[in-house]
Amino acid sequence: MSEGFISRGFRGRRQKSEISGRIPPGQYLERGFPVLSAGPTPHTLLANWDFSITGEVDQPKRWNWDEFHTLPRETITQDIHCVTKWSKFDTHWEGVSLDTLLAQVNTAASYMLAFSDGGYTTNLPLEEVAGGKAWIVDTYEGQPLEPQHGGPARLLVPHLYFWKSAKWVRGLRLLDHDEPGFWESLGYNNHGDPWKEERYWSD
Repeated sequence: MSEGFISRGFRGRRQKSEISGRIPPGQYLERGFPVLSAGPTPHTLLANWDFSITGEVDQPKRWNWDEFHTLPRETITQDIHCVTKWSKFDTHWEGVSLDTLLAQVNTAASYMLAFSDGGYTTNLPLEEVAGGKAWIVDTYEGQPLEPQHGGPARLLVPHLYFWKSAKWVRGLRLLDHDEPGFWESLGYNNHGDPWKEERYWSD
């Protein structure tokens, strides 16, 4: 038996172990980037785009596209997991941390509702997006985020199922109570942890 054959075998075992340690239960590894949307794809002109934080805040905040790009930016490499059971490893994004955005307002809110072009919403506790866990991203794999993947900008919350990473996001409404979003009101789990397979309300 050649040394090369043994080496390939060991690499194969390590690779399988790495995948099993990174992929949640019930998921399969996807090489592409499937496009799944609840409705038609909006195409928002950058001149008309803005992002706002409203609701339970001292003063609402709003940024147009140029102002948004003056904020501190971060590069992000994360695995993502869709409730339809595909996972994709090492996706590369660039955008603004929700920590940076939320620092611009004073609030006693505990929850938020992200809202998007096309009417889509999704709800999250603020503790799930604080501490470097969520971003508003506008770049994917070094290129401007395409509309089919949520461009010009989307929410990215990679530790939860990907429906929580709202496409075409336009703002956050901060709340003192939890308010289910689009899929959550139709039976999807309110939290959406892929490692606990929290797909539906009964999970």
